[in-house]
Amino acid sequence: MHEQGTISIHTENIFPIIKKALYSERDIFLRELISNGVDAISKLKMVGYTKGAAPEIKITIDRDKRTLSVSDTGLGMTAEEVKRYINQVAFSSASEFAQKYANTSEQQIIGAFGLGFYSAFMVAELVEIDTLSYQEGATPVYWRCDGSTQFTMADGTRSTVGTTVTLTLQEDAQEFLEVGEIKRIVKRYCDFLPVPIIFNNEVINRQK
Repeated sequence: MHEQGTISIHTENIFPIIKKALYSERDIFLRELISNGVDAISKLKMVGYTKGAAPEIKITIDRDKRTLSVSDTGLGMTAEEVKRYINQVAFSSASEFAQKYANTSEQQIIGAFGLGFYSAFMVAELVEIDTLSYQEGATPVYWRCDGSTQFTMADGTRSTVGTTVTLTLQEDAQEFLEVGEIKRIVKRYCDFLPVPIIFNNEVINRQK
């Protein structure tokens, strides 16, 4: 499988709003990616799948490559689900959106439209997804986007059920490669999420 296409954004491009209007609270991108992973783990439990790895979120940084990855052991996605949930961002009008939510906080805006995943583009110049669905006969999927409306999908290489989102960080977002900053964000937003968050081989959230 190899596919290229355009992310479906009704009428206007929403990326400038994500990158500029939400810029002041851009550390919430990590909360959103972790929350997506926790949701995927919860859904896998709901469907009764028992063959997967132990529930966990793993954060990995690579200073040399300027990458930050968030990996989960949740239910993963098929190619069709990636197309449905990642490639389609539905808005009637960017200007209408901006006017309607002018006095709404950044976090409320993201939550209102399910834009958690796309908050990654506040700090990343490239976002990649490697995912494998729990569904019988599913094949791994690879997706990448450089912050434009163009994306690429192809067959992936992931061998375990779950999803990894890898961000290649922008030059002005290097603070998110710092160990202390990762721990601060997790402590602030994710300390009580009911799944262990592993970073540098240690669990960094209290969970309870």
